[in-house]
Amino acid sequence: MRILVVGGGGREHALCWAISASPLCTKLYCAPGNAGIAQVAECVDVGAEDIAGQVALAQREKIDFVVVGPDAPLVAGIADAFAEAGIKVWGPSKAAAQLEGSKSFTKALCRENNIPTAAYEHFTDVAKAEAYIRAQGAPIVVKADGLAAGKGVIVAETVEQAVEAVRDILAGNRFGSAGASVVIEEFMQGEEASFFALSDGEHVLPLVGAQDHKRAFDGDKGPNTGGMGAYSPAPIFDAAMQKRTMDEIVLPTVRAMAKAGSPFKGVLYVGVMIDKDSPRLVEFNCRFGDPECQVLMMRLKSDLVPALLACVDGGLNHLDLRWSQETALTVILATKGYPDSYPKGSEIRGLDEAATVEGVQIFHAGTRANGSRILANGGRVLNISAMAPTVEEARARAYRAVDLIDWPEGFCRRDIAWRAVGQRS
Repeated sequence: MRILVVGGGGREHALCWAISASPLCTKLYCAPGNAGIAQVAECVDVGAEDIAGQVALAQREKIDFVVVGPDAPLVAGIADAFAEAGIKVWGPSKAAAQLEGSKSFTKALCRENNIPTAAYEHFTDVAKAEAYIRAQGAPIVVKADGLAAGKGVIVAETVEQAVEAVRDILAGNRFGSAGASVVIEEFMQGEEASFFALSDGEHVLPLVGAQDHKRAFDGDKGPNTGGMGAYSPAPIFDAAMQKRTMDEIVLPTVRAMAKAGSPFKGVLYVGVMIDKDSPRLVEFNCRFGDPECQVLMMRLKSDLVPALLACVDGGLNHLDLRWSQETALTVILATKGYPDSYPKGSEIRGLDEAATVEGVQIFHAGTRANGSRILANGGRVLNISAMAPTVEEARARAYRAVDLIDWPEGFCRRDIAWRAVGQRS
């Protein structure tokens, strides 16, 4: 098959890395791709959100199968556009992608189907939102209703912080159309984890759990980011927790979407808060997590392509996937200043040496090539990923590789997997 991957970040590099190893893949394209992806796929400079451009590319190159990586084009309807052009595509329809594109849509679905989640209300009016916050008290969580690149969630520790967040989003237009309304939720205590399941609209195939690190700095300090590192498996997400998450959250959601006439076909990313051994839904995403995809692809021992095809064609119930029992861990190297403003164009050296560390795989995110030089071209720039028999060894390998990279303009967290390491010690 001639396969096109849409996107250009670390998640897409991990997907291309896995897809390129499939005997079913005869030619792999990625649009727009990045400097690392160019090592395993032919990169074409078409933006991920340029839906017409992506369809034209697929038609021109006679693509048999498209795999969509990022959330924004899915929410905008890219899967529908490919399907209308007669091109097989992996990723949910625009209607099904509302599970990520609209937090109020998902919260209403949870309410209607008794899916455990935080209590909430939905507002477009600043004064009504403020009154609700003052009545509820703090801590409390304010969320922009739409997509905000992982930055639209404010965990307010005081009423004043929550009120400021609401004014910033609704009146200050901080997130544009994504912040035309807000969801205000109770603050959930517990430990957060990520779980993934493939769906063909009727059947669901559980994948594995992971844990990521949203805050920018060590000790879970600083602003929320798209994720600064991840590891899998996560000790808190054991077989019993997987079963409860499937039974109480995933299966009721897939049934509800099918009943509503918007069957979900793709991967469901389930963010769960675990407290007293009970999972509650934090959020759904309609694509693989970034950086969780990187650790999942490293642990996956089966061919990824048949699993993605089964989401589109049906028959996931006849498929089984094999996973390594080792731990995969990834550390994000980001440009200083991220997730706020940051410079672009600084040179990164030492990547070849870092890649020689045992068990290490480097996935590129915000990079571009300038001749033989690799330059930073985004906020999250590199995913230094490692596999090892234990989480401690995986972490040691990843940081050994990090320390071989010469990039003064970058930074990373030094405590990835601190929960898992703490539970072992």
